[in-house]
Amino acid sequence: MVSIDNLPDQLVWEIFNRIKNTKDRNSISLTCKRFHTLDNEQRNYIRIGCGLNPAINALTSLCHRFPNLNKIEITYSGWISNLGKQLEDQGLSILSKTCPLLTDLTLSYCTFITDTGLSYISSCSKLSSLKLNFTPRITGCGIFSIIVTSKNLKTLHLIRCLNVTNLEWLECLGKLKTLEDLSIKNCRGIGEGALIKLGPTWGNIKRLRFEVDANYRYMKLYDRLAVDRWHTQWVPCDNMVEIKLVNCIISPGRGLACILDKCKNLEKIHLDICVGVRDDDIIRLAENSKNLRGISIRVPSDFSIMENPLRLTDGSLKAIAENCKLLEFVALSFSDGEFPSLSSFSQNGILNLVKMCCVKELVLDRVYSFNNVGMKALCFAENLEILELVRCQEISDEGIEFVGRYGNLRVLRLTKCLGVTDDGFKRIVGLGKLEVLVVNDCPQRHISQTPIVGSSSYESSLLAAISHRLPVKPPPAGDRRTPQVHRRPSTSQLQAADIVL
Repeated sequence: MVSIDNLPDQLVWEIFNRIKNTKDRNSISLTCKRFHTLDNEQRNYIRIGCGLNPAINALTSLCHRFPNLNKIEITYSGWISNLGKQLEDQGLSILSKTCPLLTDLTLSYCTFITDTGLSYISSCSKLSSLKLNFTPRITGCGIFSIIVTSKNLKTLHLIRCLNVTNLEWLECLGKLKTLEDLSIKNCRGIGEGALIKLGPTWGNIKRLRFEVDANYRYMKLYDRLAVDRWHTQWVPCDNMVEIKLVNCIISPGRGLACILDKCKNLEKIHLDICVGVRDDDIIRLAENSKNLRGISIRVPSDFSIMENPLRLTDGSLKAIAENCKLLEFVALSFSDGEFPSLSSFSQNGILNLVKMCCVKELVLDRVYSFNNVGMKALCFAENLEILELVRCQEISDEGIEFVGRYGNLRVLRLTKCLGVTDDGFKRIVGLGKLEVLVVNDCPQRHISQTPIVGSSSYESSLLAAISHRLPVKPPPAGDRRTPQVHRRPSTSQLQAADIVL
């Protein structure tokens, strides 16, 4: 029998690679000197934060201990002054000197790092991914210094970078032609019109996520020059596979509307409260994106678009159904229940989309046109595996009963559906077909207080899981009375497991 002490280093490294929990990795590395040395050589990722005190000395020690680090995440979420000083620019200087293999850097809530610190990171020639989340002292100049020197930059995420106003770095990034993943979220100085500066880089981008702060919009978003450039410049997006736009303005013939119909290989699109989206935009998108597999649309309320009453109708859903045969995920929602867009998507339009495509997951949020008749019609959806209903108030116990007839449904989630009571669940609990049943904030549900006549142990456990909002794993084949209920670990537990101090 071969002892683990006799295993070659490569095999031990492979074992270490399969251990994802950081605390477990740390414990194993302390069992013997050999494992400690091998782990130090093999560890390529660390996540550090508030426990780094004193910050400079601790970071220096970690970088020397793990010489092959290529991915580092520094996060100070929840930091207060009593936890010690945050890492400053000098720390990034040490990082650039001791981590020559650095390719992926994330700075989150690092409020003391400035453009000077980013300029130190520019010396890392292999850097390909930079993610900044709430770094208020970093401006466009700091990002510019990274882009000028980093010829391999493929991923750039900017989240709540409030002082990034100088947009020369966007033009420089457009000339680089290496960017594949761009995410800009709630950066007040960057509007939709600024994205035209990317130029030729549009042809390389695979994932675009752009979110505008709804409470603060840049008033000069559509200056005359930006509009003219969107009109005259061809924007190729052949490599685009995923688009997510939140709180954006989609105007005919300009801005982001110019790219929606040019993504031939698009697989996922998410439009969240994008004012101005028309049927024509979605129809052209569907006709040119035959590989579309997932679409999520959150329609603005009628109240928010009174001055421009453009609405999406069943014409959009029909175009998607006819052209996107690979569609598997559909999410339709309305932003405000107080002013529902009743004249938008109809129940027949939604059902036709599900019927013509192989939809496996359907999410409906505040879709008041969807009722018990629609629930009955979903019995024909043989591919439907996941159904989520949020604030669909026209659905009652009668509609929930039809869930028992769904052939392949595994997951059912209900949230704030006022018409659903205990009686609706009693008829589907004993079927043993669902793997996960989640019920949140349905005020007429009192399952934990309602006795169920003739319920098996599986049914009782399932009801208890519903009351506590837990996922339920079905019992093994041939044993319907031994359920397995698994609890999710808390968020604090997950975060603690990833932090190396």
